[in-house]
Amino acid sequence: MRLSSAMADGLILSLVVIGVLIALRWVTGWIIGRHTQDVRLRYRTNKLATYVVNILGIFLLGSIWLSGFRSVSTFLGLLSAGLAIALKDIISSLAGWLYILGRKPFEVGDRIAIDGHSGDVIDQRLFRFSMLEIGNWVDADQSTGRVIHIPNSRVFVASIANYTGGFAYIWNELPVLITFESDWRKAKRILQEIADRYYAETTEQAAQAIARAARSQMIVYKQLNPRVWTAVADSGVVLTVRYLCDPRQRRGTAETLWEEILTAFGPAPDIDFAYPTVRRYDNLTEGKTGVDCPARATAEPVV
Repeated sequence: MRLSSAMADGLILSLVVIGVLIALRWVTGWIIGRHTQDVRLRYRTNKLATYVVNILGIFLLGSIWLSGFRSVSTFLGLLSAGLAIALKDIISSLAGWLYILGRKPFEVGDRIAIDGHSGDVIDQRLFRFSMLEIGNWVDADQSTGRVIHIPNSRVFVASIANYTGGFAYIWNELPVLITFESDWRKAKRILQEIADRYYAETTEQAAQAIARAARSQMIVYKQLNPRVWTAVADSGVVLTVRYLCDPRQRRGTAETLWEEILTAFGPAPDIDFAYPTVRRYDNLTEGKTGVDCPARATAEPVV
């Protein structure tokens, strides 16, 4: 069986193209290996070079054997589609970078939460941004020391919580549990005085921040002053101190409040902190003759 002249030319040209592409890939790998010491970066760059060479080879061979590829517009269209499919993650991250620059859901220095991670944004690049992680195994939003790198494309599919953007304060709550026998009104008054004394200035600053944020966002708060809320739990009365604070000072403000509370409640004979207890009633031991008599409760801590 004899090959036609056109088919023979196509085979020879295809072999030449394949040879050139193999040589190009080898040279590219050699250059990458010689100038890149980072193993991970070398791996990613090699993978990208392989994808580009393969895509280029498909379209070059297609232009040889399929007449439809000889149209420049068709070739460029298919090339663009192929690149979009092969590099969809990179293109999505590039679009995410443009979105971050344009819409500014966060900036370097902001504290955010995204994709289950929380931290301070320390770097923004073309394809990803970096955060200094907070929380996780560390309490009260303190730093863990780890740096997390997140692709920019995640801004399109994940919810973003910005702690500091726009309105640079968060509400923090500190529950204080006291016994049912305590004078809860007195305790509530003491807590309110402590919160007012320490966070009156913060309230003024927050009011100014809201006024600035209200120019571009619908942020409305009728009550900014610290407040103590009352509730009942199994072990006693819960007095919850709610106040505004800087997101990066949440642990420090809680420590200040607790030290003041411990100092104020210590000498008060009619205020006791509550803790889980077991109440036991024994009428015979207590000298009572009937089960209907009011029983005196004895409290023992849970071990």
